[in-house]
Order: sequence, then C-alpha cells, then structure tokens
Amino acid sequence: MTTLRLFAAQNLAIPASASWYLADLSEFRGKQALYTQQSPQRLKALREHALIESAVSSNRIEGVSVDPERVRHVLASPKPLFRDRDEEEVRGYRDALSRVHEGAHLLVSEATMRELHALARGQIWDAGQYKEKDGDIIERYSDGTERVRFRPVSAAGTPVAMANLMIDWQRCVDERWVPPLIAIAAFNLDFLCIHPFRDGNGRVSRLALLLQCYQAGYEVGRYISLERLIEENKARYYETLEQSSQGWHEGKHDPWPYLNYVLSILKMAYTEFAERVGDVKAPRGSKTDLVLTAINRFAGEFTVSQLEQACPGVSRDMVRRVLRERQRANDIACQGRGPAARWRKKG
Repeated sequence: MTTLRLFAAQNLAIPASASWYLADLSEFRGKQALYTQQSPQRLKALREHALIESAVSSNRIEGVSVDPERVRHVLASPKPLFRDRDEEEVRGYRDALSRVHEGAHLLVSEATMRELHALARGQIWDAGQYKEKDGDIIERYSDGTERVRFRPVSAAGTPVAMANLMIDWQRCVDERWVPPLIAIAAFNLDFLCIHPFRDGNGRVSRLALLLQCYQAGYEVGRYISLERLIEENKARYYETLEQSSQGWHEGKHDPWPYLNYVLSILKMAYTEFAERVGDVKAPRGSKTDLVLTAINRFAGEFTVSQLEQACPGVSRDMVRRVLRERQRANDIACQGRGPAARWRKKG
C-alpha cells in the first residue's frame, strides 16, 4: 500500500514535528513574493547558479561527475561536445530541469515521468522506459560484503504500480487528503519505493519534487538548489529513505523520517533564500557573492578545487580573485602553495 493510500484511509496522523515544518514553510511562502521583488541582478544570478548546481549535485549523488573546468562548457554551450557519458548525463539533467522550469503546467503523470527520465538519461538505450528486469537496491562495503537495502516493485508489477500512484496522487490533490507538501513528500517516497526505471530513479524523483513544489506555489527551487542541499545531507537522505521504506510493500511502514527529511530540505532552502535576498542592501557582484557563500559553507579547511566544485559555472580566475581579496581582508588564511594549498576561515 502506498503512503498516499495510508493517508486516504486516515491511518496516519501528522506528528508535531511535521506540523512545525509546515508552519515555517507556510510563513516563508507568504514572504516569497517580497523576496522575489528584490534585486533583479541577484535573482538572475541565483537562478543561473541554482540550475548549474542542481545538474551537478543531482548527478553527483548517483556517482556521476564532471571536471569543474568542463562544467561551463557542458551546461552552457548550445551544442557541447561530450568527453564521456557522465558529461552527457549532467547536460541531460540540466535539460530536464529547464523543462520543469518552463513547464510548471506539466501534468504529474506517467508520461511526464518518462519524459523527464528520457531527458535526464540522454541517449541511453532505455531512456524513458520502465525497467525490464527485477533488481534489488544493494549497499556494498569496502571489504567486499554487501546487503539488500530494499526490494522495489518487480518489473512486471511496475506499470500497474505507477498507474496507481498517479491515480492516488490526483485523488489526494482533488480530495485534499493531507496538506500539499505532505502529499508531495509522500509521492516522492512512493516513487522511490516503486523504483520504476533501471537507473536514474533518484534524479527523476528530484525533478518531480521540483515540479510538484512549483505547482503548489513553493518556488524556492528556482533560486536555491534543492539537489545541492540533498547532496550536502546525503547520509541523512539514505538513512531516512531506508527507515521509511521498511514494510512499505505491506503498508506497515513509518513514512515520517523521510517525509520530515524532505520538509527539512525545503526549509533549509527557504532559510538560505531569505538570507541571500531578504535584505535590500546593494549586492556585491553576483559571482563574488556566490563564492563567498560557498566559503561560508565549509566547516573546516578546503582547497581551491573543492571551492570550484561548490561554485560550478564560476571561473577559476574569479574563485582565486575572491580568495585573494578575503586573504587581504584577513578573513581567511592559506597554508601551503599550489593545488595542494589548504584554506581556512579565521575565527
């Protein structure tokens, strides 16, 4: 039984923790129009940067990465020449993001999920097609051992499961079984438990999350990368997903660890958005601001290469320029020389 059906049967009460998240997010949504009336230059830079960060982070969660020096070419060129399959997939996710951003009117349907999968997976042979073979979600360890984290819906049962999920989603929206954000997080959990595609399920789930949030009036994903926040909290993502998937097939699972995780990511995004545009001070150069924000996210030492990865789309010259400026201002210190040099914030 899907999580959405548990709500339909009124078998789940919303706990206080989720209610607090909903209250905070409702308040942020009320201020959203005010935030988006701030500096057009800053908002434009945030949109562009979020698009790049999302494409890079959502793929990196799945082990797909691109050389930081290649990011701008792969994501910004009209017709880039790819060096490898990873570059093609990162560009594909960027194209799928653009589809979501430009087509917030898209129906949440099987056809849309297939379309987003086809875009995100590029020219792979089964892009846009449901899996043809059963496959467990396996966790492998460095000593060579492994364990089954979850057994998704079988290949034979996937078409029916996906059709039912879409029916449940539409009924949930029409009949208002639960608040919209709870429904969105529940859909996300159910989609991941069905695991309809051979590969790329996590990426499609994050695209669907954005689409459904936009349709519910929560626009923060246009300006702050939800995918980057999920990557930064990846351990918690996998932990809560495993907790909430246990007993899913029998309808005996506890969805709240994962549902609260999704709500927490949205709250983090709105908090960061408010910090970035909630004031009306004259902004610094938009790219300088992005680099400084990335520096502040580091808890300890970092390298230029790590800072570049945190600022996809910002040139190495710009990154180094900001580091030199902050070093002269005595805000950061450098130990060593060359690519291996380590930087750290003072105080």
